[in-house]
Amino acid sequence: MEKIFNLSDKIRFDCSPDLPCFTKCCGDVNIVLTPYDVIRMKNALGISSEDFLERYAIILYKEKKLLPMVLLKMREEDKRCPFITEDGCRIYADRPWACRMFPLESLRGKRYRLITNEEFCLGLKSDREWKLSHWIMTQGVNEYDYMNEDFFEILDGLKEIEKDIQDTNPKIQDMLFMSLYNIDKFRRFVNSTTFFQRFKVDRHKAKKIMESDIELFKFAIDWIKFWLFGKPTLKLRSKR
Repeated sequence: MEKIFNLSDKIRFDCSPDLPCFTKCCGDVNIVLTPYDVIRMKNALGISSEDFLERYAIILYKEKKLLPMVLLKMREEDKRCPFITEDGCRIYADRPWACRMFPLESLRGKRYRLITNEEFCLGLKSDREWKLSHWIMTQGVNEYDYMNEDFFEILDGLKEIEKDIQDTNPKIQDMLFMSLYNIDKFRRFVNSTTFFQRFKVDRHKAKKIMESDIELFKFAIDWIKFWLFGKPTLKLRSKR
């Protein structure tokens, strides 16, 4: 039977350039990117979110879906990650959530399972033993889980809205995608419209929002919850 791990369980795993399978897991794989993944990766590369999406992402739209799926684009010549080198990942500190979790995948209720085996990943034969909660912490997964929590809440909310969709509204699609994934374009949009005149945002917070991708992303989340789901995450200014 497939083993299901809890945070208190132990796992044997290690990864190093000494292993013959080093970086084998970095090719011919579908890596779904969250908005926080894109923010971390585009900043690590020193490019805009627009450039990142154009050069390194595949955007998959589906009928009656308000938000497309964003995948990391593999290199055409060898189907490997565009950031992998002989020495490993060149943006390792800012690698996506899915890469941090390997060789595990997350299930509901803080449970996990292996997505590979010892034949493919020799690191599973290691003598190094981890308590799973400690291993997850060392991989920086907790920070990503925290930043992704509201995003996944929005995805769940969109599923409810999509049940009643007859024809997808492209304007809503574009606005959602920009707000979540194209953070630099969203910043220009906020700066060129009456956002801060319509909503109660003090000057200090507005300045932080415009200067920080993370604060802007949090603001985008609040706005989407207010706009699409009618939640009181933002307050409108009184009309004079």
